[in-house]
Amino acid sequence: MTETSDKTTHFGFTNVPEHEKAGKVQGVFTSVASKYDVMNDAMSMGIHRIWKDAMMDWLAPRPGQRLLDVAGGTGDISFRFLERAGEGHSTVLDLTESMLVEGRKRAEAAAMSESLDWVVGDAMALPFADNTFDVYTISFGIRNVTRPQEALNEAYRVLKPGGRLMVLEFSQIPNDMMQKAYDLYSFNVIPRMGQAIAGDRDSYQYLVESIRKFPDQETFLSMVRTAGFENAKYRNLTMGIACLHSGWKI
Repeated sequence: MTETSDKTTHFGFTNVPEHEKAGKVQGVFTSVASKYDVMNDAMSMGIHRIWKDAMMDWLAPRPGQRLLDVAGGTGDISFRFLERAGEGHSTVLDLTESMLVEGRKRAEAAAMSESLDWVVGDAMALPFADNTFDVYTISFGIRNVTRPQEALNEAYRVLKPGGRLMVLEFSQIPNDMMQKAYDLYSFNVIPRMGQAIAGDRDSYQYLVESIRKFPDQETFLSMVRTAGFENAKYRNLTMGIACLHSGWKI
């Protein structure tokens, strides 16, 4: 017990005890839940929608598939998945209940209510049996998990043989000058947007910092493989500002 309590991890640029991170992340998303979708459009100038569509293009949902959308929040990925699949089922899981509440308010949620479940849960300890889902997605969420490798291990466990993992996350631009320009925008503009739109500068300061603490593309690819996924690959989006990682449980 003592050894576990002594472990630390990053919360943005701050080191915190591991057992405190989930609560702090939950606090961030509870604070921003009502403005989360609006801020996504503002921060990315709408480009996050193109990234999510690119995710669906590579994923190519098929009718009848069962999706687990982890850190699924307001349902963006699940709605896209169900629309592409035509028929199927999505379970949206998130640590923060207020994010799920906002998702249920969306018009898409009402139209797809019979194909959706909303579950409060932890990515590192999924409340589902082995070999349950055809597809596992996590979009802009895994960098907030205390131990991302454990989340990937859990993804592998709950996927059926032949199941697909797809991770969309902010990443690192492989050009130093462009990365510096992007950092200038991120650290100077996004927290101010957070204050103006969501009334919360600190949460968006954390979100920017968390991007810079997340592993680069190759490092994360090795983590996907360590979890057991095969044919693991990644695709950079918008020069590497975001990245899609894909893997298969074979």
